[in-house]
Amino acid sequence: MSTPLGQADEALRQIQASPSYAQQILLTTAAVLRIQPGRPLYPRVLDIALGFGADAIVGELPTAVQLDALDRARAALPPVGNTVTHGEYALLLDSIAKTV
Repeated sequence: MSTPLGQADEALRQIQASPSYAQQILLTTAAVLRIQPGRPLYPRVLDIALGFGADAIVGELPTAVQLDALDRARAALPPVGNTVTHGEYALLLDSIAKTV
């Protein structure tokens, strides 16, 4: 039988192992961009994909949580280069998501 302290430790380990909302938004945004991997990426398209990612991950959560997660995800975004494709940027997002 586990003790309350042991249960609390296990719960904390599970929380720490779970990806953050910002991570999940970045990974979902990357998945959206992979729909058309060869297309050139424009800032407006990235905003739309990020919006889809945020809505899918935090859309049902309180506004403060939504805004915090989206702010953290946006802060991690690398600049959009002149010749980067959706697929290339998706790979960047996968890599960056590990650090958020």
